[in-house]
Amino acid sequence: MSTVTYQLHEADAAARQLDAFLPAYEEVYAEPPYCEGPSDVAEFIEHYQVHTRRPGMRLVLARDGAEVVGFTYGYRLAPDTRWWKNLQDVTLPDDFTREDGRRTAAVIELAVRAPWRRHGIAGELHARLLQGLDAERVTLTMRQEPEAAPAQSAYAAWGYRRIGTSHPWPDAPLYDCMIRELRTQAS
Repeated sequence: MSTVTYQLHEADAAARQLDAFLPAYEEVYAEPPYCEGPSDVAEFIEHYQVHTRRPGMRLVLARDGAEVVGFTYGYRLAPDTRWWKNLQDVTLPDDFTREDGRRTAAVIELAVRAPWRRHGIAGELHARLLQGLDAERVTLTMRQEPEAAPAQSAYAAWGYRRIGTSHPWPDAPLYDCMIRELRTQAS
């Protein structure tokens, strides 16, 4: 394994990187518990194209030579976000769920191809996604699956705490919604 390099792409530059990381996406999400096929990948492409137009969009690619071995991306939650409305088992106070377009960043995807796992690449991708981010907090969701145990451990080590169960669309699996404070409101 050669030296892995990392590249941050924002806004329009992130939109132009889909072809670079799509093979890694297809490989990772073909694995259990996802077992995604061509129609799922087509849906991801549509969603990604929408996501790249969201305020604060950031994409970080990890490359081993020219090959993308991991990626992460996210954006800021908009004032009209449904993110907090998807929670099923908790009612959060209005001051917690209030969004202004800058308060909360969301990590949408974080994936590393199997041969490169357990080498700190996911942690470095995550750190670079958050580096220089001017937000109060960051949130993410992760599937509630036994296979998710390594990711749960990583997120806990990175300072996330679970706040509830998210069910983002009718046929979706259940997700743990997690949050990490980046700074206090007074700072």
